[in-house]
Amino acid sequence: MMTFFVDPHIHMSSRTTDDYVAMAQAGIAVIIEPAFWLGQPRTSAGTFIDYYSSLLGWERFRASQYGIRHFCAIGLNSKESNNQRLAEEVIEILPKFLIKEGVVAVGEIGFDEQTQLEERFLQEQLALAKEFDLPVMIHTPHRNKLKGTLRTMDIIQELGINVDKVVIDHNTEQTVKAVLERGYWAAFTIYPETKMDSERMARVVAEYGADRVIVDSSADWGYSDPLAVPKTAAQMQKIGISQEQIYLSCCKNALTAYGLSNLLGEMETSGTLAVDQRNMYENNSVLRGQQPRIEEGR
Repeated sequence: MMTFFVDPHIHMSSRTTDDYVAMAQAGIAVIIEPAFWLGQPRTSAGTFIDYYSSLLGWERFRASQYGIRHFCAIGLNSKESNNQRLAEEVIEILPKFLIKEGVVAVGEIGFDEQTQLEERFLQEQLALAKEFDLPVMIHTPHRNKLKGTLRTMDIIQELGINVDKVVIDHNTEQTVKAVLERGYWAAFTIYPETKMDSERMARVVAEYGADRVIVDSSADWGYSDPLAVPKTAAQMQKIGISQEQIYLSCCKNALTAYGLSNLLGEMETSGTLAVDQRNMYENNSVLRGQQPRIEEGR
């Protein structure tokens, strides 16, 4: 039986603290937050430095205040790869962040409009992942998805990167067969009404199995659901998917893909994180006058 869930692609910097409360209550115990598009273009490398620093600092602290283990992926998103001058500056600073504690992957990186600049900076970041021996989180494009996914896999193969270290995300029924046939981890974003929903996801697992399948929410500033992973697990159970398959797709596979397998044993031993909301980060608290929660791990 599953005792906790993993959401390996969620953008908590754009979510409220109330979401952390709901996620913890729903059993989400581990999250991975990849760097992504903030909704409008950034104008200087300094804004990237501050953003990456927040993923490693404040956001990790904020998650811990609700007993959630927070990891992140660092990368230049595909949209901003089209600003050549700025993209070149960001590529220069990435190595400083890829060595930080809590960084488990390069990502999310990939295609948007599938331009030459996007391909160039995808290749450069894949080379960094190879140099730093990090997994990769791939963003597949929303338009011409199959074409972009196939080209991405070709580039990865050309660079000689081990498919075991690559998670290709935002899959649909259109791409899943090709991704799994080439041996990649196939991740699926569960959005309300678009991309994939829980019912479709359950059918995918029923058809293809869960051996290399990963479920995530990709919840962000848009219309999305930070509880998509446990809700999808419930839907799988409803249609008779085995507990083993649910465990793989909603927990274990993500930890394996991102090099966090040892965390399973640690959590089985130590359980949830201890919570002490009297703690501060840069003299700031998640509380606004509430009574601090103080709980030992269990």
